[in-house]
Amino acid sequence: MQLKVPAAFQADETMQLRVSDIPVVPDISQGGTDGETRSSKNRRKAPRPPVHVRISAALGPRLAPLLAALAPYVSRVTPYVRKLRPQYPRPGRDDWRRWIPSWRQWLGGVLASIGLSSMFLVVAYAATDIPDNLNTYATQQDNVYFWADGTPMARTGWVQRQAMPLKDIPEDVRWAVLSAENASFYSDPGISFKGIGRALFRTIGQGDTQGGSTITQQYVKNVYLNQNQTLSRKFTEAMISLKLDNQMSKDDILEGYLNTSWFGRGTYGIQRAAQAYYGKDVGELNASEGAFLASLLRGAGLYDPTLNPANRARAVERWTWTLDRMVETHKLSKAERATYTKFPEPLKANPLYDTGEQSDYLVELAAQYAKKAGNISDKDFDLGGYQIYTTFDKKREAQLTAAVAKARDKALKDDPKNAKAAHYGASSVATDGRILAVYGGPDHRTQGYNESNATTVPAGSAFLPFVYAAGLEHGVHKSRDGDTTPVTGDSLYDGNDKVPVKTPEGPYWDRSGKQVAAKNDGGRSYGQISLHRALELSVNTPFMQLGMDTGLDLVRATAEKSGLLPSSFGAQVPALSMGSATPSAIRMASGYATFAADGKHTEPYSVRLITKNGTKVVLETPTADRAMSARVAREVSSALADSFRTAHPRDTPDTPSRVAGKAGTSEGDTAAWFVGTAKSVSTAVVVYRIDLTKSLEPLPLKGIAGTAQKSVPYGIWSGAMSPLG
Repeated sequence: MQLKVPAAFQADETMQLRVSDIPVVPDISQGGTDGETRSSKNRRKAPRPPVHVRISAALGPRLAPLLAALAPYVSRVTPYVRKLRPQYPRPGRDDWRRWIPSWRQWLGGVLASIGLSSMFLVVAYAATDIPDNLNTYATQQDNVYFWADGTPMARTGWVQRQAMPLKDIPEDVRWAVLSAENASFYSDPGISFKGIGRALFRTIGQGDTQGGSTITQQYVKNVYLNQNQTLSRKFTEAMISLKLDNQMSKDDILEGYLNTSWFGRGTYGIQRAAQAYYGKDVGELNASEGAFLASLLRGAGLYDPTLNPANRARAVERWTWTLDRMVETHKLSKAERATYTKFPEPLKANPLYDTGEQSDYLVELAAQYAKKAGNISDKDFDLGGYQIYTTFDKKREAQLTAAVAKARDKALKDDPKNAKAAHYGASSVATDGRILAVYGGPDHRTQGYNESNATTVPAGSAFLPFVYAAGLEHGVHKSRDGDTTPVTGDSLYDGNDKVPVKTPEGPYWDRSGKQVAAKNDGGRSYGQISLHRALELSVNTPFMQLGMDTGLDLVRATAEKSGLLPSSFGAQVPALSMGSATPSAIRMASGYATFAADGKHTEPYSVRLITKNGTKVVLETPTADRAMSARVAREVSSALADSFRTAHPRDTPDTPSRVAGKAGTSEGDTAAWFVGTAKSVSTAVVVYRIDLTKSLEPLPLKGIAGTAQKSVPYGIWSGAMSPLG
């Protein structure tokens, strides 16, 4: 008789048990070979070999002894398994109900799932060990900065962690953190099943793994694991948390958590956070201040109120919620809560290790660049261990600082009233982009912003070389659809005062209906003058018209390619050629360095090398790009050299090394510049007045910047660049 295999089993060969030595017994309930169908009453099952016999034969003699030992138990369980085994379609059911599992089958599946899951968790728990080594930030290091010559410049120590015993942390502060982060800390098993489920749901449904962490889990993540948001990391975190909760006291876990958590401003641990935000030890904090620090645990970049108004709104909301939550958890009385109605404003800046010296400005500048060029996050950078080798020249920095300090002291002595609001920005940049020196301000503790990097006042006539370069590079259009006419240094323009600015269609009118006219310093007229001579003498009117003839879009593009930032430009009107842009001293020095580099521009940078524990960090070092042709750059440099020689004949060196540069003044006498290049180093100096207690609007200099014959910016420049040539 030939065995007829049902089609369902023929379709999936992987489901067939291929055992050659097991006798094949036909299932007579499905009919014989003659196709005869029998009634259900007459169906009889053929005898089958015992389960352990069939499995032993299938798996071979290697497992036979083990299976033989288990045979009695298997035989006892087999009848129950058969009852739970699904039979489809189910006998005795009609329609769709034939395909629905019975309650026994549902129960069996649930019990099997619970059993397997429990077994898996038990095995995982037993196999999980608490790591012996802590994460690097638990023993984090300082970041060390070096001068260009390799000698140490500064050491930032605010990332150091000062561990505090739990008994020295006020109870109100502790409960502020617990109420905000994990109110059930002292009663939970170290993990939150509800939170983990929520995190799992968010991971599957929304693609992230945020949420679901207890204090214990956060501590485990801080000191034992990485910050990767993956399911495997979350599972490992949960297993270690469970085991740690059984091996450590809750107080020890809380103490470790408070001493290792990141609070922003480069601080780890609540002691350093108290010093960074309130300038006092943690033992001096009250519940209100503790509630604010607790909000930082959710992300200091989002809750530090000094960063922006949105952060402050979030911080106030979270602070209010935390105090209310402390009342709900009976850790703060309603009477004491009623006394905390005013948000405890933190200090504007971290006072730790803030010396106020120029090195603070250098460190700030280098740190910003290092994180950007090295693709280092704020948090990783604050963990420390980096060695930052800067481009700052120790000797040049000392000379520049001394020159500015001398000018500032003299102004305060001669005119203390007006000098009080005076500001001095200065920077030296090499032709290859290296920032060699900056003057950021008198004291970093009282003036946090860097004057060398400030974009507050217009460039004025110091911008004229960029207009000249654009004209030489692109030519001019005298008619709207006419051909481009080349321009050279010998090209003549009207140098008279108050010359009307023209377009191909006629005079240029501003929005108020007035005809725009260019003005020269002192109202002086020069008649027809060559562009080279006009730049040498700083005659404004030819360049205002040259900008219109070239195209203001091309003028701006040339200036940007040379190093000025797009954000420093305002409206594209004729005043653009007169220096309405507001570049920083660093950017002006960089722009003039482009002329000295034969038209190649390299973005200014302050870090040349970064290592971490001796290993180099991949650094995106800028490369030179062509901003203008070498011919154009050399002509602009030649005119600037003549400008320097004409204005300062006594200071012109008798050496082959050419010194090039010019002064710059702005309309309304709100800024005075001098920008010049010597020995492939360009230095820009700007002097301006702003009363920061009243507004950010520039004020008239009122003689603070000196005169054309005795210019303060030039005096600082020559002192910083001495000896010239």
